[in-house]
Order: sequence, then C-alpha cells, then structure tokens
Amino acid sequence: MASDFRPGSFQILPVIIKNLLIINGLVWLAQISVGKSLFSFENLFALHHPKSEFYHFWQIITYMFLHSPSDFFHLLFNMFGLWMFGSTLENLWGPGRFLVFYLICGFVAGLAHMGAITWEMVQVQHAAMAEQLNPEPYLRQVANVPMMGASGGVMGVLAAFAYTFPNDRLFIFPIPFPIKVKWAILGLVAFDLFNGLTGRDPSVAHFAHLGGAAAGIILVMIWNKRNRRTFY
Repeated sequence: MASDFRPGSFQILPVIIKNLLIINGLVWLAQISVGKSLFSFENLFALHHPKSEFYHFWQIITYMFLHSPSDFFHLLFNMFGLWMFGSTLENLWGPGRFLVFYLICGFVAGLAHMGAITWEMVQVQHAAMAEQLNPEPYLRQVANVPMMGASGGVMGVLAAFAYTFPNDRLFIFPIPFPIKVKWAILGLVAFDLFNGLTGRDPSVAHFAHLGGAAAGIILVMIWNKRNRRTFY
C-alpha cells in the first residue's frame, strides 16, 4: 500500500493495536473453550436489545470484543483490518486518542444496531397485529438475537483512514488493479446500506457497520479541522 505518511517513530504493532489483538484473541479462545458449560459469553457480553431478557448495560462496550465462536474468519478479518489500517492511525494520533476513537466508533455502531433492531421490532409488531397474532413471541425472538464483533469499530477505523489518506491504493481480491482507499470505503458503505435496506444477509449487522463508519468520519473531520486533506 503506497503512502506519503512517514512518521519518525512508526511502529508495526503499536501498543493499543497489540492489546486489542490480544484481548480479542483471548476472548475468542475463552468462548470456544468454555462454550456453555459454565455460562454463556454471548448472553452476558454480546449486545442485546434493551427489551431482551439477556440485555445488560455493559454490552454496548463488551460486544466489540466477542466474535462468532464457530467462525474463525470473523475474528481474523476484523483483526487484520484493525491492524492494517489502525496501526497507521495510532502512530499518527498516539495511543490515547486512538483508543478513545475506536471505543467511540464501536459504541455508536452498537447504538445504530439497536436502532435498526427497534425499527425491525416495530415492523414485526405491525405485521403481527395486522394478522391478529400476538406479537410478543416474535418481538422476543428479534430482541434476543445477539450482535458481536469488532466490525463497527473497524469500519470507523477504515473511514478515518480513507479520509486521512484518501489516495492510498489497495489491492482487493478479486479486483485485478489497485483501487484508491476513498473509493473502497465508499463501496463498502454502499454495500452495507443496500444490504441493510433490502434485508439481504441478515446475519450481518449492516447498520452497525454504517454507524461505526459515520462516527469515524465525523470524529476525524472534527480532529482534522485545522489540517484538512483533500479527499478528491
């Protein structure tokens, strides 16, 4: 990846990125090791809607450190993206600012997801009432679906990187030529928006991705208001 950014003390694995990788990896190992023999990691720490019986207030933070215990690639791709793009931002901003940025993006992503679930529950309730059915079982089913993963925070990192280094180029399989980062992130946002609005691939929290990206771009625009780069 080409870049005109050459900090004086660039670290391949800066401290916050390193610790986030370690924490996410250890939590995933705990998820697959403990399973449900003692307690459910997902019920306690994955994000549930406030109307769920499994909801706890701390889940708006803890969910971003869990990943699907049956899908290693869920963890792998999130951590690779976090390292690939987050390392540069942490070197640029420093560990304190990067950690605050990442947690805020994940927090907003969680709020966006809960907003999307609330809207879905309203639609379910209207449909059930139109059919003269009791909506409570359906609402409970929707509310109890957990959301987990670092994708929202990572999308914030990608958005911030695209704003800060818009003309860096990436090779993205299977595209046979390099593409500028700014077009790659816009493509990802369009993909999530389309799938979120159409209900395709419901196993992915598309609106969490969009919320994280929105938080990331807003934060970096505020922080860079005195040192704006040209996106175009």
